[in-house]
Amino acid sequence: MSRFFDFIENNFGSISSFDKIQWMDIVEILLIAVFVYQFMLWIRNTRAYSLLKGILIVVLFIFIAYFLQMNTILWLVYNAGGYAITAVLIIFQPELRKALEELGHKKIVSSIIPFDSSKNENEGRYSDRTVNEIVRATFEMAEVKTGALIVIEEETVLNEFIRTGIALDSLISSQLLINIFEHNTPLHDGAVIVRGDRIIAATCYLPLSDNLSLNKNLGTRHRAGVGISEVSDSLTIIVSEETGRVSVARNGKLQVGLTKEELKDVLVEEQNKNNQEKQKHKSKLKLWKGLVKNEKKHD
Repeated sequence: MSRFFDFIENNFGSISSFDKIQWMDIVEILLIAVFVYQFMLWIRNTRAYSLLKGILIVVLFIFIAYFLQMNTILWLVYNAGGYAITAVLIIFQPELRKALEELGHKKIVSSIIPFDSSKNENEGRYSDRTVNEIVRATFEMAEVKTGALIVIEEETVLNEFIRTGIALDSLISSQLLINIFEHNTPLHDGAVIVRGDRIIAATCYLPLSDNLSLNKNLGTRHRAGVGISEVSDSLTIIVSEETGRVSVARNGKLQVGLTKEELKDVLVEEQNKNNQEKQKHKSKLKLWKGLVKNEKKHD
């Protein structure tokens, strides 16, 4: 036990009192806390979560080896540590790439300092009418087993996938969706991307998921729907051409065999989430403007 206290004293003995803490130290602590929290939120939905638990066990084992002076084990850890880190980076390259993409899509600065974004205030928000039109078209196509792939854009902008298709920018309607996915029509092959109340593009190409846990009987349309949900926060509706079943892909997961009521509930849930985010942003913007006005008055 004395070794433990010696370790604490040697490594943390310089921290003698709280009166030496400065405001920059508090900022650093907050930044680290936010980073760790976001990291835990991300990793729990990936296969890297099992790796993290394994790493924690290994770290615990190394501490035990250090306190018990197991020199052979410590020598192996010291010499193999660099190779192990390189191997982890190679094996989990897809997860790390996705994490960096998500970091790039997050509006970190605007969440702290909400600059005026009234120009794009309604972008990404869809109405009750749009929900009803999508649900109606989806199940009319399901009845006659017309394959369909409808991607609803959320926070992550899908311009790189929109560019692979044909631009439409049309007000959404059930009849338009049905006509797009009708067999032997020029636009039926590929995905439709919806932004707000408008169909932005059709015949878009989507990335295929390489998730080995997906059902082997699922075709390219379902793998594309899951694939786009793995690289963005979009919601994808899939109609099977073979069975007529309706599925929804979100966050890399697939819900199969939804009813009309269940699909509507999913869309309304996403709609409400978007509205809540808009309201939060408005509240932050009002608060920020109030603080700026008060500072000007004092000046």
